[in-house]
Parts: sequence; C-alpha cells; structure tokens
Amino acid sequence: QVQLVESGGGLVQAGGSLKLSCAVSGRTVRTSTMAWFRQAPGKERELVARFAWIGVIYYRDTVKGRFFISRDNAKNMVYLQMNNVKAEDTAAYYCAATSGIGSSYEYWGQGTQVTVSS
Repeated sequence: QVQLVESGGGLVQAGGSLKLSCAVSGRTVRTSTMAWFRQAPGKERELVARFAWIGVIYYRDTVKGRFFISRDNAKNMVYLQMNNVKAEDTAAYYCAATSGIGSSYEYWGQGTQVTVSS
C-alpha cells in the first residue's frame, strides 16, 4: 500500500520561507516521479514542481527561482523549499507520485495548508 504524508505547512509572512516534506511509503522515490501540486480556494489544482525519476526537474513559471524540489533517497522523502513566498502562494499543497514520467499521478497525499499573510 502506497502512502504519501505531507507536513510542514502553516502560516508564514510574505517574503518568508517554509519547507514542506512528503514521507513516502510503499514505493521508492528514487524510481518514482514525484511532484508537488497546489490548489487555492475556487481555483483548479496546478502543478508546482516535479522531480522525474530520470532526474529532470520542472517548475511552474510563477515559482521559478523561489521554490526548490528535492528528494532524499535514503529517507524516502521529497521536499519543497519555498522561499520569498507571496500571498498568491496560499493554497493546499499536495504531494503526488507516479511510476511514469508525470502526465498523471496514481498516488496522492492528504495535503498540507500553506497560508501567506501580507
């Protein structure tokens, strides 16, 4: 059984930093494409960052240079370092995993809320 558990969300001031963690069990992050999505109230879920199993990393334009995705193979964890956060980063953040290249995801966490105060 695959489980993804996010943590690290909370309230942060604009311009501050926050690090989200995703603990993965039931599959190996090293051989998975891992991603972070977010969904703000009234908006569609959007891909924030992706770490493909082949090593290719993707960021959506609005977070480039501010957010950084990483993985720890030994701990089987995935992280999202969020720097210089903005009010528009406020959303529920979800960790997702797939055995493919990232066109769809079979496994999802329950989400962690990030709220940026201006």
